Order: sequence, then C-alpha cells, then structure tokens
Amino acid sequence: MAKSKKKESPKGIENVEQTLTRTEQFLEDNYRSMLYILGVVVVIVGVAWLGRMRTNNRTEEAQSQMFVAEDYFAMDSLNYALYGDGNYLGFIDIADEYGTTPSGNLARYYAGISFLQMGEFEQAIEYLEKFKKKDIILAPVALGATGDAYIELGETAKGLDYYRRAAEYTENSFYAPVYLMKAAQIHELEGNYEKALESYNKIKENYPDSNEGNNIEKYIARINSLR
Repeated sequence: MAKSKKKESPKGIENVEQTLTRTEQFLEDNYRSMLYILGVVVVIVGVAWLGRMRTNNRTEEAQSQMFVAEDYFAMDSLNYALYGDGNYLGFIDIADEYGTTPSGNLARYYAGISFLQMGEFEQAIEYLEKFKKKDIILAPVALGATGDAYIELGETAKGLDYYRRAAEYTENSFYAPVYLMKAAQIHELEGNYEKALESYNKIKENYPDSNEGNNIEKYIARINSLR
C-alpha cells in the first residue's frame, strides 16, 4: 500500500513566506547601504592591489639604481656612489626617493659608510642612524661605524655607547670582539684601566678563538702593569 504524502503545514508555509518577506524588506530597506559597503570593499581591495604593484615596481627601480651605485662604491669612487653619475642615482637620491624600500634603506647604510670613509663624520652619523637595523650582518657594522664617527668628532661617550651596542647586538664571535677591542683601547687611552680590563676580559672569556682573543693576554698583562 502506497504511503500517503505528508501534507505541508499551512503554518510552516506561512512562516517561510514571512521570512522571505522580511528578507526582501531588509534588502529593499538597506539596498543603498549594501551597495555602498560593497563599493568600499572593492575600492579597498583595488587600492591594496595597486599599492602592492606600485611597491613592487619601486622596489625593482631602486634595485636597478643600487647596482650601479654599489659598483662605484666597490671601486672606491665614493662621489659617484653618493651623488650619481648623471645617468644613475647615487645612494643619497636612492635613500630619498626609495626610502620605504629595502634598497632605499640599504642606500642609507652605504651613504653613511661612504661619508665615514671621506671623513665627513656628521653626515655619516646622519645616514647611519636613519638606517633601519634589522639585518644581523649589517646592523652591528652600522652601529660600530656610528661609534667610529662619534670618536672622530671627539664625542667619546657616545662612541663608546655605540661600540657597546654593536658588541651586544648579536654577540657573535666575529663582530663582538672587534667592538669590545675598540672600546677597551679607547678606555685605555683615557686612563680608565678598569673599564679597559673589563672589555679585554670579555674577549678572553667569551671569544678566545677570535683574532682579538688570540693575543688578548698581552693586552691584559699591559693593563695589569698600569693599574
């Protein structure tokens, strides 16, 4: 015997109709608002996409300019490296025009090192301090170079602080002993033998296999004879 079809409840149909009516009414009432929200979302997505494309293009432009400036830097043609050759930008203009890109940031580092080598210490400090120090290789070098510039300007306390920061940045066996040695020798020249000995002992204890650590005993002996 065939099963009889279950009759649909008039109440259920009524509820569905009421729900559809409410939905239609909501869409009708909020039509303009929804279009506005949708339009805003489309604009935001579009702007983000265009921004990313523009950033990628600027990054590529900066990189192409950097290749030439880096070549001049490697050849010790620091004026061309800094100011450009008329066809390609130098580090200063790259830093100014592409400062938000990785290459623009790197240009600040190169500009600072170039000015340091040219003996223009205040400008070296300006660019080295603007360099965003995220790279574990270049960051301690930039800090140490800033210390060198301050020492050359006679601002010993600031120079020593930058040497300390450079030594503590990664505490690796290549950079740290270099800046500890620089700090120790400045302390020694100033007659602050306790501070000098402290830095020499750090090299002896923490970096005995470094170039500085190989001869550290003679520095410690000299300090002990002066105390």
